[in-house]
Amino acid sequence: MRTNNDILPLLVFSSAEDQANAQRVSRLARAGKLRPIHRGIYTSDLDTPLEQIVRPNWRQIAEYLYPESVLGYRSAQEGKPDLEGRVFLVQGNRARRTELPGLTLITIPGPGPVLGLEPELNDTPYGKLFVSSEARRLLENLYTGRDSAIRTKGRTWVESHLSRLCTLRGEYKVNDLRDTARRLSEVLGLDAQFKILNGIVSALMQTGKARRLSAVDALARAAGKPYDPDRLVIFDALFTALRQSFPQVPDPTTPGLSSINFAFFESYFSNYIEGTIFTVEEASEIIFEGKMIEKHPEDSHDVLGTYQAITQQPFRSSPPDNEDEFLEWLKLTNHMVLSSRPEKHPGQWKVKLNQAGSTLFVHPELVQGTLREGFKRVALLEDPFARALMAMFVVTEVHPFQDGNGRTARLAMNAYLTQASACRIIIPTAYREDYFLPLKALSRNADPVPFLRSMIRAQAWSAAFNYSNLQTTWKRMAACNAFADDITRNKLLCPHEVRSLVDDNVSNNKSY
Repeated sequence: MRTNNDILPLLVFSSAEDQANAQRVSRLARAGKLRPIHRGIYTSDLDTPLEQIVRPNWRQIAEYLYPESVLGYRSAQEGKPDLEGRVFLVQGNRARRTELPGLTLITIPGPGPVLGLEPELNDTPYGKLFVSSEARRLLENLYTGRDSAIRTKGRTWVESHLSRLCTLRGEYKVNDLRDTARRLSEVLGLDAQFKILNGIVSALMQTGKARRLSAVDALARAAGKPYDPDRLVIFDALFTALRQSFPQVPDPTTPGLSSINFAFFESYFSNYIEGTIFTVEEASEIIFEGKMIEKHPEDSHDVLGTYQAITQQPFRSSPPDNEDEFLEWLKLTNHMVLSSRPEKHPGQWKVKLNQAGSTLFVHPELVQGTLREGFKRVALLEDPFARALMAMFVVTEVHPFQDGNGRTARLAMNAYLTQASACRIIIPTAYREDYFLPLKALSRNADPVPFLRSMIRAQAWSAAFNYSNLQTTWKRMAACNAFADDITRNKLLCPHEVRSLVDDNVSNNKSY
């Protein structure tokens, strides 16, 4: 049988304007079927801690206590209570503070909702509340008076936000937003805040004084070198994890045939995992005989171009020393790999936003600045393996070119390794998911641990072969499932895990 408690809503409100309902609520409360939360507010949940009931339902409570108020200041941007449970509302002529379990409603004196003007000036209805317009929100968050550190997101946030809008919408749209804020400031009496906003926009567009800015990404834009601040958070997560010494895995090759054979397999696999698929025999003909495979001439040249970058300077072992060289080195490398594909604009920065699945890479306008910021972290690392991984991830995460980004990134990584006489890293076909999934975890969750484990294992695997004979190395890699496309059935093995190779004197790396 259903009880009254079953059909009561989670929150029950009592109002003097509805005496019948008020009496009903009072009876239920006396009968122990409702718990009081605040004057006129009850809950039918008799067990859950009140904080866990109140905070998720803050809007209903705000609508009941302060109908027609405007969700403003930092609350308008965040759309929820802050970490301390505060929500800021604009209403009336008197400041109020209403404390509830897990929630504090703070009303700030000010104009009510802006309505009946141009759409960009009007505040947005939000149930029985309103949310401040974008222009009003920016102006309110530039308030500098009492309790500004609590109620606003602050000037630095406004600078970063406007810098981001310049990228996403274009400077002309930000100019329109400034014009809207100018008109709104006259309606709301926020002239002092508009003066600050106007100075910020002028500095971002390099028509004002950059020294007025404080946000580092806004300063970079004002200097003509805008970057993606979200990517820097990920870069720093990896940078912190890389600030250690890694065991150096020596280069297993010597100048001559073994280094040529290593370069062959590096080129073959680096293209295969990106979808440029040939048999080993076909790749051998492309690289060593100059044959272009019929119907796949561009793919053939991709394999050859990658091989040439692996074996020639400055791509092989002369990585860049500064930011300017880094940008130029990447452009030259990408051009080398994709020179047969003029439609891909090899060696030129992308002009359109690119993505892989649901992952959006860095906006074209922010490519060079983000690469520069990434290189700063590369340069600060001392361990060659750490430098190599940092450089590779920066290029992968930015995706600065229309195509060939993965191959360019791995070439950058391996150039740092060869410079230090360390083993270059091959990513075999069977290891593809073990390579891409940790990259995704780092990009989406700023978790560098799987990425480090993956690359340490890949380098150890790459060093476990004797590359003096191409055919022999091919057979040994095949025995390790390196060429397997079906990774669910064929796990990549290292030579010491393959019984037929256990006794080979070059495949006994027990530390792998």
